[in-house]
Amino acid sequence: MIWAERLSKILIATTLLLVVVYACDFVVLRFRVGRGTAFGTVEVDQFLATSLKGNKTEYDVVGTIQVTCSRSLFPQQGNPACWWVERHKAQWQQ
Repeated sequence: MIWAERLSKILIATTLLLVVVYACDFVVLRFRVGRGTAFGTVEVDQFLATSLKGNKTEYDVVGTIQVTCSRSLFPQQGNPACWWVERHKAQWQQ
């Protein structure tokens, strides 16, 4: 049962570490809101996938939009993190 105790301690430590990192990220974002540098915009391409008869799919380009994102590690205030949006610039809709 020693492995169970170690596993529980590791899980508790990992959870506490994530809570502390998220709290620090939130505090840093609050300071950036005060300075006006908390949010950015990223241009994202939108695509539409439409199902057709015969198990076929049609792909269309919808266009590009500006997505507001937070300059933080985690999504904050309902906005995705800018580093994530910059790496995932294609949005698919069905």
